[in-house]
Amino acid sequence: MPSRLTIVQTALPDYRAGFYAELYRLLDTNFSLYGGAHYFEPSVQTDNSILHKKLENKFLLGNRFLWQRGVRHLALEPGIVVLEMNPRILSNWWLLYKRKSKGLKTVLWGHAWPRKGKNSPTDRLRHKMRKLASTIVVYTKKQQEELEEKMPATHILAAPNALMSSAVMNVAAGKPQHLIYVGRLTPEKKPLFLVQAFKACLPDLPPKTKLLIVGAGEEQSKIATFIEKHHLENRVVLYGHISDTKELERLYASSLFSVSPGYVGLSITQSFGFGVPMLVSRDEPHSPEIEAAIEGDNVVFYETDDVVRFRESVKKIFSNREEWIEKRGAISTYCRERYTVEAMAMVFYKLTQDNDR
Repeated sequence: MPSRLTIVQTALPDYRAGFYAELYRLLDTNFSLYGGAHYFEPSVQTDNSILHKKLENKFLLGNRFLWQRGVRHLALEPGIVVLEMNPRILSNWWLLYKRKSKGLKTVLWGHAWPRKGKNSPTDRLRHKMRKLASTIVVYTKKQQEELEEKMPATHILAAPNALMSSAVMNVAAGKPQHLIYVGRLTPEKKPLFLVQAFKACLPDLPPKTKLLIVGAGEEQSKIATFIEKHHLENRVVLYGHISDTKELERLYASSLFSVSPGYVGLSITQSFGFGVPMLVSRDEPHSPEIEAAIEGDNVVFYETDDVVRFRESVKKIFSNREEWIEKRGAISTYCRERYTVEAMAMVFYKLTQDNDR
């Protein structure tokens, strides 16, 4: 009989639906999922269709900190409770202390290091939090190895940060001719730069090539204004947020490359799952998912914030169009072997089978 698994998150966005569905499949009634309405970044909203128990997120000091109301009973919850490895969530500190004092198992899940890296001064606080956990789950093997050096006595695992099931990782037939961006429309992701750089590329591109933008966020109105001002309605398409896998598959199938004009996040494995290589800004505070990038195989890097270098890279990509199309099957296979929700969920499922941890 597996131990009970309870996961507590700030928010439960729809891109996690496949992962949670796999845990429900594996654990059935032994799995519970808690979350609030939205993340620190308000554009990250909870999909209520995957929510089990709703919490009240009480953000403090201008969204710098969070207390989640409705978690107090989890201090005595049997089995395993998984919390976000985020020192800004004050209620998680309280749960960690309470559960540790009772000898109960608590897992911290998230990025091993702050965004500024393992040498960031803020890692001191993060390290205090890590030491309270029974087990730590990070997103990549590299982070697991780095953290094991720092904490050799702690049980540390890596769960690949995945969006897709292996069953939906398909290279759809078609004639890819567009560029696509999928992600939040926030300043850190630099979607406005992408539209500006794409405009500069137009003389080098086939007349039917478009920039497809999938996502929502505070930069959306600025992008729409730029499109209108420069009469790009026939070349740049703003779709808004899309969660339907079939629709995403269709858009990726029509795209020669995806683009990450800001820091790389989860969208890189989504793109690879559909066999679509990515054009990436080189010098960004990339998330750990950048480990999936292999320059020349599934990624082309360009110099950050440089429109001229961006244009040169795009021109070269289209001049080697057939070569990149031939790589699509291998790109999808590479992702299917490493970054699936099944592999991600199995790490947590095995924790419920291990009574010694």
